[in-house]
Amino acid sequence: MSNFQFTRPDKFPPIVKNLIIINALVFVAQLVFEKDFALTDKLALYPVDTPEFKPYQIATHMFTHSQQMIFHIVFNMFALWMFGRILENVWGAKRFLFFYLVCGVGAAALHLLIQHLRYDPELVNQLTKAYYEGDNARINSLIPKLGFMAPAVGASGAIMGIMAAFAYLFPNTQLYIMPFPFPVKAKWAVLGFAAIDLFGGVAKIS
Repeated sequence: MSNFQFTRPDKFPPIVKNLIIINALVFVAQLVFEKDFALTDKLALYPVDTPEFKPYQIATHMFTHSQQMIFHIVFNMFALWMFGRILENVWGAKRFLFFYLVCGVGAAALHLLIQHLRYDPELVNQLTKAYYEGDNARINSLIPKLGFMAPAVGASGAIMGIMAAFAYLFPNTQLYIMPFPFPVKAKWAVLGFAAIDLFGGVAKIS
């Protein structure tokens, strides 16, 4: 007699649920304590070439989101639930959590490397001098050149890894993405999201 037993997929598996809860709690803490403790500045990921960088930020930035763009956390958490719950049901909790964290840390390492390679101490010194002198015109002219130095926040690196894994395992799954009135295969949808994310990253550091 077969011992096979069907297990119904969990619509809200524990790792996905806890990751969403942690992100939500950190976001609420940012809103409540930002004014008194500058919480976002402490948790964001700064370039390794700056004194603001702390090793723990490689982990904390993944659970921190922009307060000015609520869509940032809403999209990331929706994507985590939409794609992550399926992967967690397929892989199991431990494997899914490991993959999620590796994607987040890997994206952070790549981000730090690009910032390090583009770091220009002369431009940084010029900007610092302009701030001390109150030269707003000079500051405004330098900031676009130093956009790559901005601190990073968000779970986007981990989320893109989750979406890529989903597209790899289920490439022909039909997805409905607003505002398109027709279904898009997962492999093309994820390529589109990756292109948008990459374009946004390049625009920030160019």
